[in-house]
Amino acid sequence: MASTFGLTLHDWQQRLQLAPQQVIPLLASHLAALDPQDNAWIYLATPAQLMAQLEPLLAQFQRDPASLPLFGVPFAVKDNTDVAGWPTTAACPAFTYIADNDATVVARLKAAGAVVIGKTNLDQFATGLVGSRSPYGAVTNTFDADYVSGGSSSGSASVLARGLVGFSLGTDTAGSGRVRPGLTILSV
Repeated sequence: MASTFGLTLHDWQQRLQLAPQQVIPLLASHLAALDPQDNAWIYLATPAQLMAQLEPLLAQFQRDPASLPLFGVPFAVKDNTDVAGWPTTAACPAFTYIADNDATVVARLKAAGAVVIGKTNLDQFATGLVGSRSPYGAVTNTFDADYVSGGSSSGSASVLARGLVGFSLGTDTAGSGRVRPGLTILSV
């Protein structure tokens, strides 16, 4: 199967609209190719979590494709935002809990057909601006390892900049989306 790294949101939409039956093997292969040791990730979906998202989406897409404009597009969620049934840490292992519900933004994106592929690293409790204050390790700058990644949403910025997801969610607690030592991403 061809590499899916580097696909944009639009690329994912086009590929999956033309071959919706390929969504399960394509995203399973994509997930398997991600590096769980990459400091940008705190948590990657398990194959079972991926399938739990994809199977109902495929059935709905076959009934009503227009209802899922983001069908199958993988996205990342900063790990201070809840995904139901997944751990949320805010980059503090002692704080870890399993979310009962999706955050509103996650629920809406899933309802549009997007698929959570993983939770991303951040400055602990989203209170830093450089992306290096996490017990999960500093997120490497996408363009030059001699520099900090920038922002408490560094993990989300990194996976997006490297084309590992179609889009990613970040937050702006102390200016990480406005004060740019590194990359800017969509802040929600």
